[in-house]
Amino acid sequence: MNVSLKPFDFAQAAARAGMTPTGQPLPRTTKAAEPAGFQQALGKALGAVSQAQNEASALQREVQLDNPTVSLEQTMIAMQKAQIGFQATLQVRNRLVQAYSDVMNMQV
Repeated sequence: MNVSLKPFDFAQAAARAGMTPTGQPLPRTTKAAEPAGFQQALGKALGAVSQAQNEASALQREVQLDNPTVSLEQTMIAMQKAQIGFQATLQVRNRLVQAYSDVMNMQV
């Protein structure tokens, strides 16, 4: 077995660590990413559920057209994933509506 080592490049290693070759931190040229808020997280979750439903519908259509590359098992799993995602989304919506109702009914 032939093992060869590459020479260590300190400048490249320092850059990966976010430092200059002299050991100073690299200047920030871009604004730091803001943490994702609830709205962005909810939007991403709804997008994922929608995508799962679209994928399940496409697989159903392919099975109905007798596409030999799409299996019935694959289609059933995709349908179940979409259904579970939708049910979870529905539960989140119900909890949000209930929380909103509770806050609106509070006496000030």
